[in-house]
Amino acid sequence: MSELILYLNIIRRNPIYLAGLVIVSLFVVVGLIAPYILTRPGDAWGLTYDINKRLSPPSLEHLFGTDEYGRDLFNRVLLGTRFSLVIGVGVVALSLAIGIPVGLIAGYVGGKAGTALMRVTDMFLAFPPLLLAIALAATFGRGLSNTILALSLSWWPWYSRLIYLQVSSVRNLPYVDAAKVIGISEARIMFRHVLPNSLTPVITQATLDIGSAILEASALSFLGIGVPPPTPEWGLLVSSGWRLISVAWWVSFFPGLAIVITVLGFNLLGDAVKELMDPRLRNLLSMRRV
Repeated sequence: MSELILYLNIIRRNPIYLAGLVIVSLFVVVGLIAPYILTRPGDAWGLTYDINKRLSPPSLEHLFGTDEYGRDLFNRVLLGTRFSLVIGVGVVALSLAIGIPVGLIAGYVGGKAGTALMRVTDMFLAFPPLLLAIALAATFGRGLSNTILALSLSWWPWYSRLIYLQVSSVRNLPYVDAAKVIGISEARIMFRHVLPNSLTPVITQATLDIGSAILEASALSFLGIGVPPPTPEWGLLVSSGWRLISVAWWVSFFPGLAIVITVLGFNLLGDAVKELMDPRLRNLLSMRRV
């Protein structure tokens, strides 16, 4: 708990890191409560239409204006936060669930089994992640769960390779040899000693990748192979407004701005996590406590 307080103090003293923490915190909070604070839920879910208000510019009544069906864009962007949160966390969590076990087993066991697992990983790495995600999303069909699955299957090899390199280094350290000498089982050594000491770069990368997952999911929706309408996913909202950009700029601008701010927030927070995970900084904090 004391380390957490020290880390928060360090972030608070750095305006850039603090900005990232504030953006991500707001994103998470709004994503969790968005369905309960909507002022026009029918518009947000795409269930109501009002042609008389079609393409109304931003005003006090409609802060972000309305779309081509007369739906309030502010409520749709607000609800889209929930879908972006689910996509970002879902993609990273599923990618970690696949990549960490593969990399851990390959790095610790080694031999033919480790080589085989890494060759499978390399086979996935041979494809550009976004291109592979596009192919998988087109194969699976449109849908929130299919979008998460497609992105996860294109991302897990990066975590697998990262954890493999860490485990390959950690498994040769003296404390691992000492654990073997005193008779601790291989499974316990892997999960209680090797894995926790190999997660630092993975945690840092995962923080950065939540923003990237939101961005790539938006790209899939923009291309028409991600989340289907009338779901208010940010990429889909941008896609629905780009044809109208010359007459109704706000339809694409505000969801696009939400994407930019959110991705920027996760990148800034990822930089903070990267610095806070530095062992030299942890040692410095320990010395200060003493």
